Amino acid sequence: MGTGIIERLFSSSLVAMVSLSSPRKLIVCHFKKGTEICNYSYSNTILAVKLNRLRLVVCLEESLYIHNIRDMKVLHTIRDTPRNLAGLCTLSINSDNSYLAYPGSNTIGEVQIFDTINLQAKNMIPAHDSPLAALAFCPNGNKVATASERGTVIRVFQVHDGTKLFEFRRGVKRCVSISSLAFSMDSMFLCCSSNTETVHIFKLEEPKETLRQTTEESQTWMGYLSKAVSASANYLPSQVTDVFNQGRAFASVHLPFQGLKNVCAITEVHEVLRLLVASEDGYLYVYNLDAAEGGDCTLLKQHRLDGKRDEVDCASVSTTGSGSGETPAATTARIVQNAACINSYASVVRGRSPDSMSDSEKYHEMIAATESPPGYSGSFRLKDDAEFPPVTQRTDSLY
Repeated sequence: MGTGIIERLFSSSLVAMVSLSSPRKLIVCHFKKGTEICNYSYSNTILAVKLNRLRLVVCLEESLYIHNIRDMKVLHTIRDTPRNLAGLCTLSINSDNSYLAYPGSNTIGEVQIFDTINLQAKNMIPAHDSPLAALAFCPNGNKVATASERGTVIRVFQVHDGTKLFEFRRGVKRCVSISSLAFSMDSMFLCCSSNTETVHIFKLEEPKETLRQTTEESQTWMGYLSKAVSASANYLPSQVTDVFNQGRAFASVHLPFQGLKNVCAITEVHEVLRLLVASEDGYLYVYNLDAAEGGDCTLLKQHRLDGKRDEVDCASVSTTGSGSGETPAATTARIVQNAACINSYASVVRGRSPDSMSDSEKYHEMIAATESPPGYSGSFRLKDDAEFPPVTQRTDSLY
């Protein structure tokens, strides 16, 4: 069974899947038991599935279905959304701020914020002039990062009122397709990957108005420069003053490939920051990230995820279980976890058909699946560098 979409609820046993052969059917299963709990069919192709502890969201081309994750009942349907061929949407991992973000337009970069707890639209953020390409909530759900199809500017907004907090310039290269955005757990860093060979990491310091005031009060040459830029703002084109105000990358990574879809995430290993990049060629890359100095990040570990053997056999190295799994690395960690189970799922599923289960049995199975058992051996802990297999060499010429 070819798998088109697979999403795991943090480190729990709850897995939501969509097969290539049945793109309109969502299958919800208990992965550890290898049993299917339930399945749902929709009117059109499922383009994305997002989960947190309270909600499961299914994205179709022109609608979004919000389910209660405990019993999978449809709580609300957002209909007649702008055509969303990429299935672009994101759901906050924080249950207290369980917000859903999706494009409010397919011609400009409007972000629609929806409250999935109170089931009502919260606000609309005019983020970019061109259509959206990527969205990401910070871990506590009160900030949202955005990128457009142009791919040159990354912006961060306050969710509750749409205030722009930060603006970063990713680059000036045209035709850049942003692959992913991800915050660190403390929301101090934001990483961005694309179809180029560079991953950018931005540092979210104080809003620039506060920094400008502090700098001006200190008698430094930067203070005088800031005054000069501010004084000339009325005479310079707005595009020029915008560039002066845009932040630059704090750190960067040069990947051994380009043009491949990938996701990035920032996590901590023994209180040391690490950047994770998982690519569609089946590799997970682990880089250092100097939280104080930034700069170029160096490759620490590389692991092949598809089960094939490299020149160095890393497939035989075992990994151990995780705790809650609710970290900014959840997206990348899910790719690591899913790589080991996608191909084997069809042969593992067994037991009673979900149609033969009562509603009560399905409810209890959903509750059991959403728990995160300690020591579950099907996931990566990402707690210790020693747990990663040795660096393996790619066989292509990009190294």
